[in-house]
Amino acid sequence: MIAGTEEEASDLNRRNFLVTSLAVGFAVAASPVMAQAIHTSDEGLVAGEVQMPVPGGTIPAYRAYPAAGGPFPTILVVQEIFGVHEHIKDVCRRIAKLGYYAIAPELYARQGDVSKLQSVNEIFAQVVSKVSDEQVNGDLDAAVAYARGTGKADVSRLGINGFCWGGRIVWLYAAHNPAVKAGVSWYGLLNTPPWNPKGTSAISVAKRVKPPVLGLYAAKDGFIPASDIDAMRREIRGSKSEIVVYNDVEHGFNADYRPSYNPSAAQDGWRRMQEWFRMNGVA
Repeated sequence: MIAGTEEEASDLNRRNFLVTSLAVGFAVAASPVMAQAIHTSDEGLVAGEVQMPVPGGTIPAYRAYPAAGGPFPTILVVQEIFGVHEHIKDVCRRIAKLGYYAIAPELYARQGDVSKLQSVNEIFAQVVSKVSDEQVNGDLDAAVAYARGTGKADVSRLGINGFCWGGRIVWLYAAHNPAVKAGVSWYGLLNTPPWNPKGTSAISVAKRVKPPVLGLYAAKDGFIPASDIDAMRREIRGSKSEIVVYNDVEHGFNADYRPSYNPSAAQDGWRRMQEWFRMNGVA
């Protein structure tokens, strides 16, 4: 290695990437954190933060996988609006306990740290509006490459699982990467994102989605109207993708740390997620 190269790369990363480590605990804007929040032990796992190479530097990611055996089928875990905070880390551990290599890259790393912002509106205005879909797809590609390089992840059995902001990304990434075997979108926005009126909608790429995607949606979702779900169902008709709608539940029904949590819908969705991945070659 040429002298100074590593130091120069580190300096470049500090200049161009605003987030160099993952949030500790839950994002401020997600408060109040409910006592019901689930904590999954890392016993029997290799779990924690890593630095993942991307064009121009590195970004932090959380990864978890079983301590023994491998390589394991691989699940990309795509963050909520709140970034890779404690809930998303816990989801990675839950998935790892099922026998997967799970990795959640911090996809806002170039634009800013949302964990300290006070409201969802601030998160949209200050960070999310600046995050392009092309950047996200590229960073998820980098996560696949990173996982492959560890020797612990079998990326020929690749799935993607995303929530809220990340639920929309599931549809977009499934259209982007034909190597994905299956995806699960938890209450992912389907129409044009309000933070970017020129952004791509999930509905508009539905015909290009070749991997089967399972959409898990809420009948009382204040962000995703029934008309959008109906439109998406029309677009995926004839494909292997499916949409399930839970009655009498709200957006964020799997977010066990929030008042929107619905144990019945969350547990059924988790069961369906596992079956979907097994049925479609991610096992």
